[in-house]
Amino acid sequence: MPRSDPGPPVEERDDPADGYGAPRRLWRALDRRRPPGTDAMTRGWRSPLRGPWLTSVFGAVLLATLPLVIVTGLLDYAAYAPRFGQAFPTDVGWLRLPYFDWPTRPAWLFRLTQGLHVGLGIVIIPVVLAKLWSVIPKLFDWPPARSVAQVLERLTLLLLVGGILFQIATGLLDIQYAYVFGFDFYTAHYFGAWVFTAALVAHVTLKLPRMVTALRSRSVRAELRTPRAATRPEPADPDRLVPARPAVPTVSRRGAIALVGGGSLLLAALTVGQSVDGPLRRTAWLWPRGQDPGGDPNGFQVNRSAAAAGIRTADTGPGWRLTLRGAGRTTTLDRAALLAMAQHTARLPISCVEGWSTVQTWTGVRLRELAALAGVPEPASAHVASLERAGLFRQATLQSNQVLDPDSLLALRVNGADLSADHGFPARIIVPALPGVHCTKWVASIDFRGDG
Repeated sequence: MPRSDPGPPVEERDDPADGYGAPRRLWRALDRRRPPGTDAMTRGWRSPLRGPWLTSVFGAVLLATLPLVIVTGLLDYAAYAPRFGQAFPTDVGWLRLPYFDWPTRPAWLFRLTQGLHVGLGIVIIPVVLAKLWSVIPKLFDWPPARSVAQVLERLTLLLLVGGILFQIATGLLDIQYAYVFGFDFYTAHYFGAWVFTAALVAHVTLKLPRMVTALRSRSVRAELRTPRAATRPEPADPDRLVPARPAVPTVSRRGAIALVGGGSLLLAALTVGQSVDGPLRRTAWLWPRGQDPGGDPNGFQVNRSAAAAGIRTADTGPGWRLTLRGAGRTTTLDRAALLAMAQHTARLPISCVEGWSTVQTWTGVRLRELAALAGVPEPASAHVASLERAGLFRQATLQSNQVLDPDSLLALRVNGADLSADHGFPARIIVPALPGVHCTKWVASIDFRGDG
């Protein structure tokens, strides 16, 4: 039965050069059995802005930013020292990254990588949504593919779109401490990142030449100067992004780009304050740990309070002792003995996986001096255990360079005052460029281990 609307010339079904590949008979059979409403749905997308050029503009922005999000995410995983089995997930099979010692310099390294990973991942959300908007009519194409190559392209696109939406959704929930999903965030986010990365590489390989051609087809300067009244649809394209019957424009391409860019700038303004100290901290409205919680020496962010960790006053009172182990011997120190040792002060950042960070002034005993006291002056590693009885991060293993760094401390005081209970009283670990969850609070023991 003939259709009332034959569709645009690029979709003419009887044209022998219709673009069908092998098996041609299969694709034509699918085309003759179109699901009800497919044509009406396709004709319903009429924005004259849609086309290869605008899609490629958004794609170019994502191509410039997504690799940075991916690389910083993998670097953050490496910062957890997976060789000690303390990066999650612990068993990643052949997806394991090469082991290397995470550096302690510059001291703000983890602050930078984690801040970029989380902050940039939030800022590009409007661009991701705009890119999906620009290609959404393709979801209703029929037949869904015209060749085996297009089937593979559609599969990569499915993984790409599903992957980025999954990473964004789980990442947003994590930074809001809303673990409403029924799976482990770290495991899902790590493997999801690899799936998305593979799909991104495949998609870019397939689409990069066409994106470059589309970007060269129009002048960016000219488009940014074109008002709404002068906005015209792009010529029909092989991907059929341009609508067959475009409507009158309600906004120019310049306005669309400004809207998306403005959304990204707004998110940046509401995000950057979580990663820097000062007045911008007050603009971090989207982050539960972003804004400044107080003005006293201990008035800065806390991820896990003493009450939440189950730390009792009796555990941290006068009876508290620090146990040092190494070279086959055990040394026990109370807080008075630690305060009697040489004290070192360092101004260091503490940075959390959720993206927030802050710089404070810490005072305490150098870890390398405690290692020497334990009889292991050149430790290969140090295992730190907390008074906390449960939780993924109640213990941590430090690399040799982290123990021996001159600013690595068993901190007893912060900003000239004793640590508060929530910040780890009576003692906590502070190491340059170390993820915050490995700056163990309420330290109970340190086991310094040699090469053997």
